[in-house]
Amino acid sequence: MTTKNPQEIKLRIGVIGTGAIGSDHIRRCTHTLSGAEIVAVSDVNTENAKKAVTPYNPNARVYESGHDLINAENVDAVIIASSGQTHAEYVLSAIKAGKYVFCEKPLATTIEDCQNIIQAEQDQGRRLVQVGFMRPYDKGYRELKKIISDGIIGSPLMVHAVHRNQKVGESYVTHMSIFETLIHELDVLRWLLNDDYISAQVIFPRQTNYTHEKLRDPQIVLLETKSGIRIDVEVFVNCQYGYDIQCSVVGEKGTANLPDPAAVSLRLGEKLTTSILTDWKDRFIEAYDIEIQEFINGCLAGQLNGPSTWNGYVAAIAAVACVKAQDTLAIEPISIPDSPAMYK
Repeated sequence: MTTKNPQEIKLRIGVIGTGAIGSDHIRRCTHTLSGAEIVAVSDVNTENAKKAVTPYNPNARVYESGHDLINAENVDAVIIASSGQTHAEYVLSAIKAGKYVFCEKPLATTIEDCQNIIQAEQDQGRRLVQVGFMRPYDKGYRELKKIISDGIIGSPLMVHAVHRNQKVGESYVTHMSIFETLIHELDVLRWLLNDDYISAQVIFPRQTNYTHEKLRDPQIVLLETKSGIRIDVEVFVNCQYGYDIQCSVVGEKGTANLPDPAAVSLRLGEKLTTSILTDWKDRFIEAYDIEIQEFINGCLAGQLNGPSTWNGYVAAIAAVACVKAQDTLAIEPISIPDSPAMYK
């Protein structure tokens, strides 16, 4: 990443939600990326918001209301990193104010809210929203996509994917494994294969002893695409050993696997070991940097190019079908409409 130039024009950003990812975005915008500064923050806990921003900009304004932050005259663009159920409200507010907004996943937790956001953006006549799907910015996924696009392994037939977290808290319940966890696979696999989903099914294996009564864990999500590719995604959010993302694409002539993050192997005490990451922010740290830098660059240039509201909408359509499949255990259809011209 380039070093900040004090004389350059800077995008003045306000951050709504200063938890783990919000605080990390404050850090990267201040110390890692170029062209931006954090001038305002807001959180349900104003004291936490103040603590999050003070080390980076003690002069940043702390707002009790996210809407007040959005409408502040000195805020050019907004990063929304609050809880998922608040996203639609803040995104719509930012669009109404005519301001660029980066919204962490999910774009919204209902299809209706996604449709309202798309309509509001189209009414403005230009893209104002980038959705926080960072995996297409990851070097490993980009290499995997190139192998598929170049036809090196032939036409894809199957995909085996894994999304494991070390552990989650008591507030994490079964449906969150879709909208908070699987949502990344729903976006990146569609991008990877250049294909849309037509059905989803959820299967629950034997339950781990490390879960709680409101969370069925692990689970396997089965997806089918228009071209007939079959996908299975294991979602296991209490795996205990670390944060582990895997993806294997089986083609007609060979297979291609997402590479593991670079790690030094250690020979010590009669053992050969390699460390496994435990923090999801570390696994995709470079991808996060690249996506936010692209958002900053797009805002300054007047044209966003990252994942759009349409990407968020399509992921939500698939996610709603998966949540329904959690309840019915049946194969649930997924119907994705044609994209408006603005998002093609």
